[in-house]
Amino acid sequence: MTQATDHPLTLFNSLTRRAEPFVPVHAGEARVYSCGPTVYNYPHIGNMRAYVFADTLGRVLTWKGYDLTHVINITDVGHLTDDADAGEDKMEKMAAAKAQSIWDIARHYTEAYWADIRALNIRQPAQWTIATDFIDDMIAFATAIAPKHCYELDSGLYFDVSTVADYGKLARAVTEEGPENEHARIEAVDGKRNAADFAIWRKTPVGETRQMEWDSPWGRGAPGWHLECSVMSGKVLGFPFDIHTGGIDHREIHHPNEIAQNQAFCECGGPESMGLADVANSGARVWMHNNFLVERSGKMSKSSGEFLRLQLLIDKGYHPLAYRMLCLQAHYRSELEFSWEGLNAALVRLKRLLAAARGLIEVVTDGATLASVRATVTHPKLAPLVDRFDAALSDDLNTAVALTVLEEAVAVKKVDPEQKASLVGAMLSALGLPLIARTELRIRPTHAEIDETEIEAAMVRRKTARAEKDFATSDAIRDDLAAKGVEVMDGDPLGWEWSLA
Repeated sequence: MTQATDHPLTLFNSLTRRAEPFVPVHAGEARVYSCGPTVYNYPHIGNMRAYVFADTLGRVLTWKGYDLTHVINITDVGHLTDDADAGEDKMEKMAAAKAQSIWDIARHYTEAYWADIRALNIRQPAQWTIATDFIDDMIAFATAIAPKHCYELDSGLYFDVSTVADYGKLARAVTEEGPENEHARIEAVDGKRNAADFAIWRKTPVGETRQMEWDSPWGRGAPGWHLECSVMSGKVLGFPFDIHTGGIDHREIHHPNEIAQNQAFCECGGPESMGLADVANSGARVWMHNNFLVERSGKMSKSSGEFLRLQLLIDKGYHPLAYRMLCLQAHYRSELEFSWEGLNAALVRLKRLLAAARGLIEVVTDGATLASVRATVTHPKLAPLVDRFDAALSDDLNTAVALTVLEEAVAVKKVDPEQKASLVGAMLSALGLPLIARTELRIRPTHAEIDETEIEAAMVRRKTARAEKDFATSDAIRDDLAAKGVEVMDGDPLGWEWSLA
């Protein structure tokens, strides 16, 4: 058997628009910053795809042997209702609508977001950075860049995007034909030098009072949303750090504005001084973005009332890990269409996988590395699977292929059971799939009219009827269960037998 070689980790860099070998800033370390939620409402499942992706990235970095430092922020101030730097502060607006303290609003929705993080088996980052904990740092950052890169208007302090090189390169906002109309939808502000200029600090209008406002050299007010992430990522991870993640919607405005601020802060900002060939000057060396979750009914919007949040999936009887499986089945850079049929298929696949794996191992320990697996898994039938699994993850996080390799590992016969268990456990860990019992994957929908004790009793009666070839009674029991939302699965080789539909 030929000696296996580790596959270099390649990641798609949105800044250069190509897949590149991952070369850490600090040898053996990986420092990652992920744009977190604005905690003015519950996250919908499209929002949560970004965190499944970021968690998968972190797990793959762990698998490859890097010492990971992952930071996720919580935005509790400064994010306006229009991401293009216009409208009302989302937090202030929700607090006013609910007649509650903005601090209470932030606390409630932060806890809800953290509950979804736990439900999806997303690992805790090294640090949660809360925006309002960094106000002094934001003022210091803005003070440092203001003389060369900012100007003051009655409404606040604005960043002049013409003072940095290649503004908007991340979004590809400039083409051979000239600037695209990317910023035409940005609210006009009297006195702005360029349409794309954005607020670093927003002054509280005369005669108004915010629940969240602070004194600054430019008057009492609050920071801009873009400033917050530059400050928190640089403060905690240091410039340059390795990877910055976010949803693809951040690629167009929010992240280009972060990059501009980072260039200015690093004194890389004059148009004559540099281009972005040295992407370290962008703050992060690699910028990664997951694509959208697409849902055709219109319930992805938080303005739609009963929008698609994780709790709604649970209320309908779907374990949240079914959604994680759904995400893993697609590449993070591909659009992913959501449907209840697709979610159900993902749940069935998850059930079968975990049921088969549970026969091998009882506990999955997070943090397995390729090196540790290579040291323990040497059987000639298993070692090639290690190589193929690593190749898939190393190819820009190709989890769809990695899942099929995992299923092959579970199914392989006549191998050392301890090596097989070690391999399967490590693969589950790398994909963030915990080994839970089948009873935990079965969730009772809130509308169900029957409990599990009644279902099990009915199933016993049905088995007896089938054994006695009384198919009329068997069919009647099945139809009665179906009317109450119970799906009977005859002939299921894994013995699941029924589920609450």
